[in-house]
Amino acid sequence: MQTKAEIRAFEQDLIAWRRDFHRHPELGFEEFRTSGLVAERLRSFGLEVHTGIGRTGVVGVLDGSLGPGPTIGLRADMDALPMQEENDFEHRSTIPGRFHGCGHDGHTTMLLGAARYLAATRRFRGRVVFIFQPAEEGLAGGRAMVEDGLFERFPCDQIYAAHNWPEEALGTVVVRSGAIMAASDFLDIEIEGMGAHAAMPHRGIDPVLVAAHVVTALQSLVSRQTNPQDAAVLSITKIEAGSAYNVIPRLVKMAGTCRTFDPGVRDRMEAGISRVAEGVAQAFGAQARVRYLRNYPATVNSERETEIARRAAARVVGESNVFSDRKPSMGGEDFAFMLERRPGSYVWLGQGGGPSACNVHHPRYDFNDALLTLGASFWASLIEGGQFEK
Repeated sequence: MQTKAEIRAFEQDLIAWRRDFHRHPELGFEEFRTSGLVAERLRSFGLEVHTGIGRTGVVGVLDGSLGPGPTIGLRADMDALPMQEENDFEHRSTIPGRFHGCGHDGHTTMLLGAARYLAATRRFRGRVVFIFQPAEEGLAGGRAMVEDGLFERFPCDQIYAAHNWPEEALGTVVVRSGAIMAASDFLDIEIEGMGAHAAMPHRGIDPVLVAAHVVTALQSLVSRQTNPQDAAVLSITKIEAGSAYNVIPRLVKMAGTCRTFDPGVRDRMEAGISRVAEGVAQAFGAQARVRYLRNYPATVNSERETEIARRAAARVVGESNVFSDRKPSMGGEDFAFMLERRPGSYVWLGQGGGPSACNVHHPRYDFNDALLTLGASFWASLIEGGQFEK
């Protein structure tokens, strides 16, 4: 790997920063300590710094020394997950129920490393906008920054983001033109029947039985009403009902998620979920109420910018370690809101083989610190273009 020597020289600083972020995880829109440290370090590097964008977001601006050129936005997410960490190493989370289980501590650190290097060298044309985003984990911090005037205040010609990917080996990069992450939507369904004694079910309308039929029927939207060449996932992830062994409840509450790539498929799934739930409930004499929340749109990479990212990655890890044939993920990503406004690309940085063999969102996950200098070098390569030092 052709990582930057100047970045390797401060690798221990990057590791210390990353592990400090890991010890002090903060949830979406609560990243006060994290954003404060990010702003402080960017200022120490000599960047122009702006805070409070999208509530707790931070933006650093840096001009190159080689004259006019494009303005390129680089984005990292900062928030942690509301889950309990089960690791026992020294840098484990110090806050119960809070955990950097997706590697955003590493993403923030890699971008800080790139900012430190680029501020010291400035061997590039144009301007870099370093975007440290809050609340990626379900709270749409990317949308909050866009709605807060991110691109009006900091006009970007291109925009890029990266995510660690434990399924791919360390030293590999995955790029993909078109959709790479799915639209991520949420749904809530209430089934209202009529409560009764469990020994006398004929005197009520059992919403638990109705809910069971609704769950089964909803799967037909994917298996029988979606073109097999398209992609859709519908998962019911929560069912709440009842309070006693011998009572048929009046109400069942269900929740789940729907994932799609194509906007037309997304529309049909939303309409179909209401149609099926309401129809099945009616057939049993019950009522269904459906709330469908469009959360994150699909993350769609533009072709030109994906090629730029591919070349930048190849200068760091070699052509043979850059893959463009991987299938997209049904996971969601709110960088999609930025890609709706500017051309750009979202890439996966392989981190497999590190001390944690877990995938993201696992209670024993940890970011692979060996990726820090590689990720920072990837950002440097992208900004410097063909001027990457061998």
